[in-house]
Amino acid sequence: MGRHRDAPAPAATVRIGADIVRRSPLQLAAALLLAVVSAAGTLAVPLIVKDVIDAFARDASITWPVTLMAGAAFGAALASAGSGYLLARLGEFMILRLRGRIMDHTLRLPVNTVRAQGAGNLVARITSDAMLLRAVIDVGVVQLPLATLTVVSTLVIMAVLDWLLVLITIASFAVAGVAIGVVLIRVKRNVIDQQAAIGGLAQRFTAHLAALATIKAYRSEGRSAAQLGEDAQELTGTSLTGARLQSLISPVMGLGQQIALVSVIIGGGVRIAHGELSTPDFAAFLLYLLQLVSPVTMVATGVGRLQAGLAAKARFNELLALPQETDDAVLGVTAPEPLPGEAAVSFDDVAYSYAGPGGPPTLDRLSFTAPRTGLTALVGPSGAGKSTALALIDRFMHADAGRIRLLGHDVRAWPLPELRRRITYVDQQFTLLEGSVRENLQLGRGRPAADHDLAEALDAVGLREDVDALPDGLDTVLGRENDLSGGQRQRLALARALLTDADVVLLDEPTSQLDSINEKRFRHVVDDLAATRAVLVVAHRLSTVRHADHVVMVTAGALTDSGTHDDLMERCEPYRELVTSQTVVGT
Repeated sequence: MGRHRDAPAPAATVRIGADIVRRSPLQLAAALLLAVVSAAGTLAVPLIVKDVIDAFARDASITWPVTLMAGAAFGAALASAGSGYLLARLGEFMILRLRGRIMDHTLRLPVNTVRAQGAGNLVARITSDAMLLRAVIDVGVVQLPLATLTVVSTLVIMAVLDWLLVLITIASFAVAGVAIGVVLIRVKRNVIDQQAAIGGLAQRFTAHLAALATIKAYRSEGRSAAQLGEDAQELTGTSLTGARLQSLISPVMGLGQQIALVSVIIGGGVRIAHGELSTPDFAAFLLYLLQLVSPVTMVATGVGRLQAGLAAKARFNELLALPQETDDAVLGVTAPEPLPGEAAVSFDDVAYSYAGPGGPPTLDRLSFTAPRTGLTALVGPSGAGKSTALALIDRFMHADAGRIRLLGHDVRAWPLPELRRRITYVDQQFTLLEGSVRENLQLGRGRPAADHDLAEALDAVGLREDVDALPDGLDTVLGRENDLSGGQRQRLALARALLTDADVVLLDEPTSQLDSINEKRFRHVVDDLAATRAVLVVAHRLSTVRHADHVVMVTAGALTDSGTHDDLMERCEPYRELVTSQTVVGT
């Protein structure tokens, strides 16, 4: 049963255009139409100016052309505003869908994969990366294609007015275009570096906040701030490089405009003097030249923003390509029924190494069984692999060799959701979600529990009065200004286990933060659980081991011996040494 049973990478990737066309075709069409109307109005203004100049020359009325020019300008501005709003709306909803997709995918990744990626780096995907990708919608879907169309249309009209001056214009902007092209190549590389630096800084800052109490206890605020400052300085350096690159685009384009303007004025003056160009046509040509700068700049800067957005898109696709947790069960096959008479959990020659097959073993051909009901304690020196064994049962990881059975069936035969419905897991940190007490108690339940059921579970672990004292009782949100002590969190996690109907309960060092009074409550809770289901506990306290129906001793990832506490004290020297040395007692 090898660890490398990853699900195939999802075929779907981030497809911006297809997503928008499929979900919001009418809004997209309206945005495109308004953008075209805006461009048409803008292109019409210089031609109308030409008519105004003609009217002045003929001493005719300018009322109609001026009215038409004002209407075209106003209409273009209004259409541009409408198009911009619709694009912004499309972009926000597309980013909303993408964020939801990324968060859902991330929560379905294997635990080890998420740890390897880092929380801060993953958070950067739905924050800074998402904002960069938003630019692809603003720029790439409408603005950049329309700006390109506007540039081409303007050049065509200018060519109709005077083809020679158009050649001069194109040559002037081409010089600037070559320089900008070189800059844009470096912009994309810089954006990738910036996003990696943002993710690294976010990851380290998140880790420091999680360890804030330890940092304060060891007076390490200054050193930690300095380390974070180094990451921030690296990000600043990378960002300044990007800023320098971006700052070159507008000046280079402006220089191209100035060269074109001077060249056109000189060339136009010569052609007017030779009678080859009329003054109204020249005035219209100059207006088009001035207008040309805006769409040309949009193309140049838009390509830069598009490069940044595409770099962010590549990071999203990289994350989406990470395989989700494997569900080895055959699709369409119902979950197996527990086999009567079989153990709740059995390990047969199970091997696992965090370094991969062939690496230093964490579990080395471990074999043991846990009966269908009762308390089974896993004991052994620190680093013996006890917590790893629990993680393998819940398939947070996959064994490199051997077989693990749950209720008589190989864990791979269970669909993953059904496997975990059969198991309740309480980790060493007694992890709670940032949510209400009620939400934490009901985590994983198919249907909400009644308040009296919640109260009974809290009473069983001695936590009801503490919860009642919170500002909003069961509806108090934990994790920020209102939180619980370590022992209270531990008892709340145990209460959550009481409220499940799981067949197997896994407890990883559940008494580490309990005082003697609450440890007695814990034993009563375990007695209630163990009366009808299997309870596997990684135990360090002698009281827990003595209370267990079955004790499994693990040393260096292998089974040393198993039996009752009294049996092991009589026949197992390593177990006696463990008890005598107070490692088990935890004092």
